[in-house]
Amino acid sequence: MASLANSSRRIALESLRVTPSPERADWISAAERLPAVGEQVCCAEGLAEVSRLLGKTSDGTRLLELVLPDRPRHPFFASAGNVLVAPA
Repeated sequence: MASLANSSRRIALESLRVTPSPERADWISAAERLPAVGEQVCCAEGLAEVSRLLGKTSDGTRLLELVLPDRPRHPFFASAGNVLVAPA
């Protein structure tokens, strides 16, 4: 099996990092404030809802199971360190 290490089809890591946008400039990292189940968060795919809180990831933050509003049957996972939540 060929390695994708040098592949031009590889996803750029920068495209997977979540940074505050102008409309969510005051949102903070979920590593600072853990979201509750059912709470809306901002992830690499856009706005999503937290469906479950799971164990810890290698960076020490919680693993979140997220669901996109237009794809409710296809949950995915994200580290809380790469998710933004509204300030309390």
